[in-house]
Amino acid sequence: MNEYRILVVDDEEDLCEILKFNLENEGYEVDTANSAEEALKMDISAYNLLLLDVMMGEISGFKMASMLKKEKKTAKVPIIFITAKDTENDTVTGFNLGADDYISKPFSLREVAARVKAVLRRTQQAETERAPEQIVYKSLVLDIIKKRVSIDGEEAPLTKKEFEILLLLLQNKGRVFSREDILSRIWSDEVYVLDRTIDVNITRLRKKIGIYGKCIVTRLGYGYCFEAE
Repeated sequence: MNEYRILVVDDEEDLCEILKFNLENEGYEVDTANSAEEALKMDISAYNLLLLDVMMGEISGFKMASMLKKEKKTAKVPIIFITAKDTENDTVTGFNLGADDYISKPFSLREVAARVKAVLRRTQQAETERAPEQIVYKSLVLDIIKKRVSIDGEEAPLTKKEFEILLLLLQNKGRVFSREDILSRIWSDEVYVLDRTIDVNITRLRKKIGIYGKCIVTRLGYGYCFEAE
């Protein structure tokens, strides 16, 4: 399943429901709004992508996009315009407003799915390229480039697997990862690894990071997470 959230904004309720149904079948989490006014009451920054109709009521898709791009919190949310207008001027206007793609009605649902996937892939790559070189939590510093963890300036001698587990948990503070999640991400190339291997590595990791060991919390029946104090 994908972990992306998409907001579809279109004044055609039937079209919203069709797009919602099909995109959810692709594994996305999808919400809908039938006007820009309704959408602007929502937390736009929580979405990974907007599918935005151009021709709506008092606030058009172009106007809504312009409003979003002026706000720091929503400026980087990707936008795909969906519209019956397909003139060159409208397309240029859309891209000048920072649109990531432009789909003209009528369209095939396969085309929409393909374009959504392409935009999300591009934006994910861009986010990865802007990823920080270090993750800092209080006096705990994880250097992604140098593959080094230090506490109060003193290096903690982590193994490769311990480092990768800590990186995964720190990058996703508060999120619980099951043993299966950790195995698939950290031991992806290994043929057979026991669940017990995860527990052993977590135990060693907790000891090596001292006072921050208690931040690696066990959620019985679910898995592990890094919980900020």
